[in-house]
Amino acid sequence: MKGIVIFLVLAAFLTACNTKTEVVVKKVDDGAVLSFSADSKYLLMPMEDTAPEKRMEVEVDHDHFNTFVIRPAINRIDYWVPLDLSGIHQKAVTVFLKEFQGYELFLDNVKLANSFDYEYDEPHRPAFHFSPPYGWMNDPNGMVYYDGVYHLAYQFNPLGTRWQNMSWGHATSKDLVTWEHQPVALYPDTLGAIFSGSAVVDIHNTTGLQSGEEKTLLAYFTHAGPNGQVQSLAYSNDKGKTWTKYANNPILTHFENDPDFRDPKVFWHAETERWVMVIARSLKKEIEIYSSENGIDWQFESSFGQGQGAQGGIWECPDLFEMAVEGEAGESRWVLICNLNPGGPSGGSAAQYFIGDFDGRVFTNHAKPSDIKWMDWGKDHYATVTWSDVPESDGRRLAIGWMSNWEYANDVPTKNFRSAMTVARELKLVTKGEELVLASYPVEELEKLRVEEVVFDNLVVENEQVVDSFLGQNNGAYELTMMLDASDADVAGLTLFNSKGESIDISISLSKGEMYMDRSNSGLTDFNDRFKAVTFAPVEKKEKYELRILVDKASVEIFEGKGSTVMTNVVFPTEPYNRLKFYTKGGATLVQDLKIYRLN
Repeated sequence: MKGIVIFLVLAAFLTACNTKTEVVVKKVDDGAVLSFSADSKYLLMPMEDTAPEKRMEVEVDHDHFNTFVIRPAINRIDYWVPLDLSGIHQKAVTVFLKEFQGYELFLDNVKLANSFDYEYDEPHRPAFHFSPPYGWMNDPNGMVYYDGVYHLAYQFNPLGTRWQNMSWGHATSKDLVTWEHQPVALYPDTLGAIFSGSAVVDIHNTTGLQSGEEKTLLAYFTHAGPNGQVQSLAYSNDKGKTWTKYANNPILTHFENDPDFRDPKVFWHAETERWVMVIARSLKKEIEIYSSENGIDWQFESSFGQGQGAQGGIWECPDLFEMAVEGEAGESRWVLICNLNPGGPSGGSAAQYFIGDFDGRVFTNHAKPSDIKWMDWGKDHYATVTWSDVPESDGRRLAIGWMSNWEYANDVPTKNFRSAMTVARELKLVTKGEELVLASYPVEELEKLRVEEVVFDNLVVENEQVVDSFLGQNNGAYELTMMLDASDADVAGLTLFNSKGESIDISISLSKGEMYMDRSNSGLTDFNDRFKAVTFAPVEKKEKYELRILVDKASVEIFEGKGSTVMTNVVFPTEPYNRLKFYTKGGATLVQDLKIYRLN
C-alpha cells in the first residue's frame, strides 16, 4: 500500500511538472488580451511581412514592461518571432493588443515554447557575411575589441523583418570571419528605442564603474523616445556578456533641444587625456565634437559640416580616427567618416569621409569644402564605422558597414531576416593619382575560407570568351582575383551569369576612366522600382587593373587596386552565377593570374 501511495504521489508530481502553460486569449472591445506565466523561454508569434503595424503593450506582474510594434499575421504566416521571456521567468505576463479585430490567425497560433528554430532554408542567406539570426538589422554598433574577442552590436528588430523596435543585437568573433550570436545586449525602455552608438574599453576606469578585475566596457548610444534623441550609457563588467544601463541616463542632451541628435562615436584622445565624442546633428548636416574627463559629464567643443562635402541628405553615424599615411614615414592624418542618406553617388545612402587634422577639440578638413570623397561607390555600403581598442600590436584600422540601402532595405526578398554586413575591411590612407584616399580591403583572415582553387592560364580576349561552370557544385559563395591588361582596349569587362540568363556585368572604360557594375538583370529586381541600377566609380587610367571580387549568394563586392576603388551591391539571383564571360571593345584584353576560390 505504501508503494502504491508513493507511486501515485510521484505520478502526480511528474504530471504537474509536465503541464504546459498555455496562453489564455481573451477578446475585449476591438482588441485582445493574452495572459500566461513565463514558464517557457519564448512566446512565439506568427507574423505577416506586409500586414499593418500594431502596438503591443507588455506588463509583467501588472507593471509596465515594454511597448513593441509588430506585424501580426492576418492572412498568412510568413515567419515567426520570439518574445524572449528568460529575464522574467515564472512571472505573470499580460499582453494588450488594440485594434485587433480579424486577427484570429495570429490569436489561434501564438504559443509558448522553449526553443526557436530560425534556420529557415533561404537561398539568399549569405555564407560568409554576417547576418542576424532572424529579424531586421541595420547599422553596426558597439564595435569593440577586448581580451581576444571582437564585439559587433547592430540595430536590431527582434520582433519583425522591417525597421522597428530598435534594440542592440550582439555577436562576437575571434577572427572577424566566423561569428557567434549572443543574447540581445540592449532593449528599448521608458526613455525610448536604442539607436546607434559605439563601445570602448575604459582602461583607466575614468567612470568609476569597474567592479572587479575585468576592465569595464562602455556602450554609448542614442535613446530615441518621448524626450527626443538623447545620449545614454550602458556598461559591462563581464567582458560584454551582460550590459547594465547607467542609472542616471541620459548623460547628454542637446543644448538647443535638437530632436535629431544621434549616433555617438567615442574614443580616448591620449594627447589631451580626455574622452572625445563625435555625434551627428542629422538634419543640420553637422558633426558635433564633445569631450569628457570621466566619460559621463560632457562639454561641447566644436562643430564641423556646414558647406562641407556631400549635402544631399541627413548626416549619420560619424567616426573620427588617426591613421598613418602609407609610404610616408612618420606622416599621419585624421579621418572623419560621415554617412549620408540620401545623396549617395548612385542614389540613396552612402559613406563619405574627410581627411584633415584634429587637435582634440576641432577637426580641420584639408580638402576644398566642395570636394566629396566616397568610401564605396556601390549602392549598398552604409553606416560604416570602425572597431575600438584594436591592439597596437595588430596596428590595423578595421571597419564594417551595413550592406543595404534605405531606398529598398525594407523590401528585399528575404524571408526570416533582412540585411547583412559587408565583410570586415582594413582601412589604409594611400595615394591615388595625386590625392590621398581611404582604401578599403578585405581583412586577411578572410583568406582562410578558401577551400578550393581553380587557376586559369592567361586568356587573350579579342571579342568575348566564356568560362563554363568554373566551380563544381557552386553554392554561390566564391572569390575571383585577376589582373586585366587593357592597354590595347577601350573597354574591358566580365559578366557573371547563370542558366536562367540572370547576370551581373562589371566593366572598365579606359577612355572615361570609370568602372561600372550593372545589376539590372541580376535576378529578382521588381520588389522595388529603385533597385535596378548601374553603379559607377572613377578609376585611374592605367595599363593593368588588379581586381578582387567577392560573391556571396546575394552580394557582390569589387575591390580594384588593393581597395583604392570599392563597389558593393546586393543582388538576388534565383540560382548561383556559375558561368563567366570576358569581353572587350576597341582592342584586345589580356586576363592574367585568374584564380577562382570556393569560400566555405
